[in-house]
Amino acid sequence: MATIDQQFVEYIVKTLVNNPDKVVVDREIDERGVLLSLSVDPEDVGRVIGKRGATAQSIRTLLRVLGTKNGARYNLKIVNTDEEGAAPVEHDQPTELADAAEAEVTAAADEAAATAAEGDDLAEKTRAELADLDDLDI
Repeated sequence: MATIDQQFVEYIVKTLVNNPDKVVVDREIDERGVLLSLSVDPEDVGRVIGKRGATAQSIRTLLRVLGTKNGARYNLKIVNTDEEGAAPVEHDQPTELADAAEAEVTAAADEAAATAAEGDDLAEKTRAELADLDDLDI
């Protein structure tokens, strides 16, 4: 029988993927809390992880909320076994956190560049106004 946390993750993931019948959530309790291992069809892994790990991070955030309500700490591991039976490819949180951090750094750099460009425009405008004032005969 699946627990509420397994059912919760299954429900969310099954709405995202093309092959909902291949979604499997295994549950283990370890020293860090409850570990949920999510297995999906290889073609659906990208949908579950999302662009720069955003979807997987959102699922983890929802699990954190559920954990707060239930007094538990949840960890989600996305595991993909390819069709030829090779070793599973694991997508753990540190990789996705690194991608999210990279996205934040890129966004901050873009914002800083935009602010610098605005500052340059303001400086040019101020110089032009000062030049106009110099031309006045007072």
